[in-house]
Amino acid sequence: MSTKGTIIAVKNERIAKFANYIMKAGKKTLAMKILSNTFEAMKKKGHENPEEVFEKAFENVMPRIEVRPKRVGGSIYQVPQEVKPKRQFALAVRWILASARAKSGGEFSNFLAQELIEASQETGNAVKKKLETYKMAEANKAFARFATNR
Repeated sequence: MSTKGTIIAVKNERIAKFANYIMKAGKKTLAMKILSNTFEAMKKKGHENPEEVFEKAFENVMPRIEVRPKRVGGSIYQVPQEVKPKRQFALAVRWILASARAKSGGEFSNFLAQELIEASQETGNAVKKKLETYKMAEANKAFARFATNR
């Protein structure tokens, strides 16, 4: 998909999916412009290949395990379970966008670029959220026996 101007050509399926998550009210061209501005901001900050930084960021943020509520005999337990690959990506996108949107006082594309760079370096709010998820799973690993195989 390629359009004129500063809009980037999407070669990667993850990048296209990420643009769809950025999009609000069906404004895809605006979402693509934000994404291209984000990649430009990453280049200005000294990262020659923003797509590599993007992939590394998502590899660092995608959770492998999470806790899910399970009702057993009248009690609800937080049971640690593996996360399916589609959900891993969805959670990572949600966390990265939430931490970028929480910042104010500048352009969203700059905040998003900063968050992606921090995530690729295993710092930032999105990585903290992943570590919180892992701590919850570790704290509730005694309830792993209640996990169902789906």
